[in-house]
Amino acid sequence: MKKVFFAFTAFAVLSAFTTFNVLPIGASIPKPDLKLKDISGKEVSLKDAKKKNGLLVMFSCNTCPWVIKNQSRTAEIANYALSKEVGVILLNSNEGQRDDADSYAEMKKYAAAQGYKWYYAVDANNVLADEFGANRTPEVFLFNGEGKHVYHGAIDDNPGDASGVNRKHLQVAIDEMIAGKDVTQKESRSMGCQIKRKG
Repeated sequence: MKKVFFAFTAFAVLSAFTTFNVLPIGASIPKPDLKLKDISGKEVSLKDAKKKNGLLVMFSCNTCPWVIKNQSRTAEIANYALSKEVGVILLNSNEGQRDDADSYAEMKKYAAAQGYKWYYAVDANNVLADEFGANRTPEVFLFNGEGKHVYHGAIDDNPGDASGVNRKHLQVAIDEMIAGKDVTQKESRSMGCQIKRKG
């Protein structure tokens, strides 16, 4: 009986930290035509969200302490991206909390409180989180004007402390991408809460 309990516990722990293969640099936008329910009440796809210079996809939510720590930085970089004709969409993949803190109604309240001027959509059944290999919130994926993946990871080099930031990875990547340069740092380590997948 103890062996069975131990095996079950080990499986539960491993399942809680299941990781997915992350979308490789150079890959195309996954499922660009998949329609998602945005907080506006309309359906939107990644293709719809993309602008002429690219697309910023951020996996986010309403309650993760790391998302909250990065609230001002999320707004700053989203507004910056839009000013550079890079589309922005935040995706909430927390299906495990869809009837609670990450419900559609709570998403609308959160976005209104934060003054979102960009898409914030429901990733039903974690479809895009799985396609992207996203594991935490916040976690960003940047695509160029041709829809190719050029940067993945964190907004900057100090997710836990805005006052200690030395390099704004995502902003630098956007600038280099728009200038037609190769992104110098293509990946960084994002810090955040595990995406609450269902089951």
